[in-house]
Amino acid sequence: MDISISSLIWLCLASLAAGAVNSLAGGGTLLTFPALTAALAARGADEAKVWANATSTVALVPGAIAGAWGYRGEITHVRHWLNILAIPSLVGGVIGSLLLTRLPPHYFAVIVPWLLLAAAVIFLCDTIWGRARQPRPENKSHLATAGLMFFQFGVGVYGGYFGAGIGILMLSALATMGVGDIHQLNSLKTLLNACINGVSVVIFIASEKVEWTCALPMALAAIVGGYLGARLALRVPPRVVRWIVIAIGFGLAVIYFGR
Repeated sequence: MDISISSLIWLCLASLAAGAVNSLAGGGTLLTFPALTAALAARGADEAKVWANATSTVALVPGAIAGAWGYRGEITHVRHWLNILAIPSLVGGVIGSLLLTRLPPHYFAVIVPWLLLAAAVIFLCDTIWGRARQPRPENKSHLATAGLMFFQFGVGVYGGYFGAGIGILMLSALATMGVGDIHQLNSLKTLLNACINGVSVVIFIASEKVEWTCALPMALAAIVGGYLGARLALRVPPRVVRWIVIAIGFGLAVIYFGR
């Protein structure tokens, strides 16, 4: 499929910003998904959304890995939780990705506005009430750990199917468990996000739903954004970025509901 140079530049800028936003708080899909949907509009309204979601996932995974490298100093503190939550993330990601590739495109088109709205609401609630969350003693009871694993499985399914807002979902759950400080939470969230989307990439590629003309240059941009976002997150509070993502999320939800 032919993509104009101007469209590629716009897609790479969106991917660069998405990589940074994902490292800071999450929600980069809210930037790349609409840009790709517009660029791939020639495939038809419903098909464009499926291809945009798959291509966005493939493009952003390298950025997540780069973000994890940027947080490498914090990852050692949460390795225990990574071992516990990696499997639910991988299994959930497989199921969500299969749902996206096997269901008719119409189903995805119908649910997209609700997913966008849910992601924006999650961002809004976390930003408003996030400061009220106090660090809690680490809770390693079997019941609490099982609950977190089940929740992470659900996040994996949602992430494999669409994914916008999964970073905030994971941060909230991990903070409730008292896993660590915000930098340690971000490092764990970034790695789990890479697990979910990494397995999704395999399924999307096998299903031939990826527009490589867009995915490859966007991936390079996401790598730069992911690493810089991680380094920036260790120095700057991400609240301004969160409010930008909130505004974009609600705006997109309104647009898609209108369609």
